[in-house]
Amino acid sequence: MHPFPFYLQLGFEHISNLAGYDHILFLIALCAVYKLQQWRQILVLVTAFTIGHSVTLALVAFADVSIPSNIIKFLIPLTIFLTAIHNVVSTDLTESQAPKKMWRNYAMTLFFGFIHGMDFSNYFKALLFGDSSVVIPLMGFNVGIELGQLLVVLVIVGIAFLFLNGLRVKHRDWNVFISGAAAGMSLLSMMENKFW
Repeated sequence: MHPFPFYLQLGFEHISNLAGYDHILFLIALCAVYKLQQWRQILVLVTAFTIGHSVTLALVAFADVSIPSNIIKFLIPLTIFLTAIHNVVSTDLTESQAPKKMWRNYAMTLFFGFIHGMDFSNYFKALLFGDSSVVIPLMGFNVGIELGQLLVVLVIVGIAFLFLNGLRVKHRDWNVFISGAAAGMSLLSMMENKFW
């Protein structure tokens, strides 16, 4: 059985690896609509994504749940596309409506975390082959994912802060530009990975 630091590093690299840009692109799309002052909401969203990812890995490890890889390869860019479109079409809500909108965003991000977790599940399950306990691997991997996501989000929000406050780009323009770019990239990926 591999030690906790092995799974911690594996989780961190799973998110921060530029070769697997789909997770980073999802985080970029997820954060495009938020400002630095909303760091608490961003933190909860990132954690919701990790929880969704974790639940999927646990289901694969314990219950042998599986979805064909070609479908997952299509669904992941679909989650990015839907997040980007949601960013552009959702309207600014009044302060009294904001908590309801955030709960909807948390639920959507949690669900999308389930889908993204499926992408890595078969490899993760192969690593566990023969291990008597999955608790340490799951914990290490998920802590690594969370740390990797927080680092990526810190960079994304830092860049957004520079553009919004330093260069005085309007928040709506920033959101539309970043979400549009993410939607375009994810649409290309969906076309490359269509399973029908």
